[in-house]
Amino acid sequence: MPYDEQALLRDEARYCSYGDTVHYLEPPKVFTRCRGSFLYNAEDIPFLDLQMWYSAVNFGYGEERLNRALKRQIDTLPQLASQYLHREKVELAAMLCRAVQRSFGVEGRVHFNVGGSQAVEDSLKLVRNASEGKSLMLAFEGGYHGRTLGASAITSSYRYRRRYGHFGDRGMFIPFPYCFRCPYGKKRDDCDLFCARCFDRLFETEYYGLWDPKAQEAEFAAFYVECIQGTGGYVIPPPGYYKRLKRVLDEHKILLADDEIQMGFFRTGKLFGMEHFGVAPDIIIFGKAMTNGLNPLAGMWAREELIAPEVFPCGSTHSTFSGNPLGTAVALETMRMLAETDYETQVAELGAYFLEGLRELQTRHPAVGDVDGLGLALRMEICAADGFTPDKARLDRMVEEGLKGDLEADGRRYGLVLDVGGYYKNVVTLAPSLHITRPEIDLALRLLDEVLRRTDGGKRTAPRP
Repeated sequence: MPYDEQALLRDEARYCSYGDTVHYLEPPKVFTRCRGSFLYNAEDIPFLDLQMWYSAVNFGYGEERLNRALKRQIDTLPQLASQYLHREKVELAAMLCRAVQRSFGVEGRVHFNVGGSQAVEDSLKLVRNASEGKSLMLAFEGGYHGRTLGASAITSSYRYRRRYGHFGDRGMFIPFPYCFRCPYGKKRDDCDLFCARCFDRLFETEYYGLWDPKAQEAEFAAFYVECIQGTGGYVIPPPGYYKRLKRVLDEHKILLADDEIQMGFFRTGKLFGMEHFGVAPDIIIFGKAMTNGLNPLAGMWAREELIAPEVFPCGSTHSTFSGNPLGTAVALETMRMLAETDYETQVAELGAYFLEGLRELQTRHPAVGDVDGLGLALRMEICAADGFTPDKARLDRMVEEGLKGDLEADGRRYGLVLDVGGYYKNVVTLAPSLHITRPEIDLALRLLDEVLRRTDGGKRTAPRP
């Protein structure tokens, strides 16, 4: 059905809250349909999407198998109060728990909620319960866990807490092993994981403020981590880091809560990204791609001793739509699809191919200071001429150029959808569809090359206030 786009934008500016969205451009971009790796505007120009709804649509827009699962559920049991059971919820929980046990060798249970932030909130309740009410948490600089009150307290950006005060849980932020911008000024090849040793040092004496050696008790209940930082810029830690961190946490009875909301469901080439690092979390928080963006569903897995009914009983936390039939039906089909296809090999091969192309771009564009990737979680850091100083303004112009929809390849017009991340908002965080083809990767590299060439100079349009 046709519509007046300018009238739509006027109504959005007048009637929609800006508090629940992000406006990078003025005016915001409007899309009308989607398929595979592409979004389309009213002119039907394809925009190659390299962020896929912040890694929520891992399997591509309009994935037919998952769409059919949703439609079947709508026609059979679309709604059910959570005091009753339906098959899809139970089978999904069982598949997730068995998968975690195969990967980490630990038994546990799954608890569902609606979105990632809500699942983080549930996990904070679980942690408080297990630690007899402790509300202090450790988290990483650059970490992002959501914008609800508890989740924002353990998110390192004060911007998300400013104006709202503090409620209960509080975070102490530890430097992440960000080797390209090492906070300690070390080099990856010879630092001997200096950052991990600095964390270990915090427990050497009671006067560093974390540990009471007489009582053998830490003031902090859990360490919330993203195995690969998401909003922080898809920063990948060096080998061995998490093993050393987990050893320290176990010695001091601090839980490891692994936030897999962006990296879960084979974004990195594993069901959960922490599998790459050889440690078993106590809690895993997941969401986003579990339903390929078709329904808001998230949850947490926790070790049996933390979540068994006798320690975390009925009513400990609740949401009307948690474990809803539509979401669990799609997620169950996702798990079946993952079991039938070798996504581990597929994602590793496509990721290596994409990363090779990014490294080639880096040789031709001095603005590309760093590239890295694990599976199809890839990063390209945009810098000044020295190859290190963050250049946020240039990345903003790159985003703007991509969204104009006038890039050309093989005689056709394209747009390019890029996501902005990083501590300095100068990182292109690349989360393409796990079904992206090699020709589409080649197209992505051509379009990235073009926006890099276009942004050698010029000024960006002023953003909406």
